Amino acid sequence: TRVINQRYPDIRIEGENYLPQPIYRHIASFLSVFKLVLIGMIIIGKDPFAFFGMQAPNLWQWGQENKVYACMMVFFLSNMIENQCMSTGAFEITLNDVPVWSKLESGHLPSMQQLVQILDNEMKLNVHMNSIPLHRS
Repeated sequence: TRVINQRYPDIRIEGENYLPQPIYRHIASFLSVFKLVLIGMIIIGKDPFAFFGMQAPNLWQWGQENKVYACMMVFFLSNMIENQCMSTGAFEITLNDVPVWSKLESGHLPSMQQLVQILDNEMKLNVHMNSIPLHRS
């Protein structure tokens, strides 16, 4: 930001979140609720497998014997998956509402030199396009 503002003082830089696809947002929302339900069941000691007439797996039995560790594990693993679902890795650059760089398309971030070159080219193109006289017949 500092380098770009020094080189182009008239450019306004804004950042915003780039939302992931709806399916990933829904998965993250579901996990957020499921995590709380699962933690509640671990704390209360209610065996959900008995409701279905199944024997509780060893992992569930371990969780009942180690409630604090089990709750922490559920919490941190769920948060890790939720964060992965909500992260797009987007770094999109637009100049005058025209896209000039997309990490989603290119797969990588531009180097500072590339970014300055891209902005130089776009600024020259904009100056050139604005100086073309329009003739009416």
